[in-house]
Amino acid sequence: MKEQEILKIIEKFYKKLPKFPDGRIDYSNSDIAPVITVFVKYKDKIILLKRSDKVGNYCGKWSTVTGFLDELKPLHEKVFEELEEELGVEKSIISSILMGKSFKLIDKNINKTWIIHPILVELQEMPKIKLDYEHIEFKWIKPEELNNFDTVPKLEKSLKSI
Repeated sequence: MKEQEILKIIEKFYKKLPKFPDGRIDYSNSDIAPVITVFVKYKDKIILLKRSDKVGNYCGKWSTVTGFLDELKPLHEKVFEELEEELGVEKSIISSILMGKSFKLIDKNINKTWIIHPILVELQEMPKIKLDYEHIEFKWIKPEELNNFDTVPKLEKSLKSI
């Protein structure tokens, strides 16, 4: 899915859903939500993050940097924002950003359909990771080790789509 198409999807949600005081779209009561799943790669490893009990879904599961597409802004800006917020990674050390193939994931357990936009960010240097409240632990792993972890649904599919 191209970035312009993604922005059109966000715009539709923006028009029909309530907003937080800061203007972001509130997906709390929506049964569908567009999100980014950002894989951060340095050399031959990606970072996995263990979700804390302070997040809304999938507490204790391993994931990557994620975020709701809750503002009308270019995707790469959202990626930079989430990397800084969740890991303390600054855009100055990013060497490339690659978008994967978007897909829908219907999670009947929580009655939510996710429109997942996988993204791969490659770094030029190893960052000093500073986790925020969303995660309690991180590990650098080889991509083929991903299936050894209890991850959020379809994380391996997201990675393969890039």
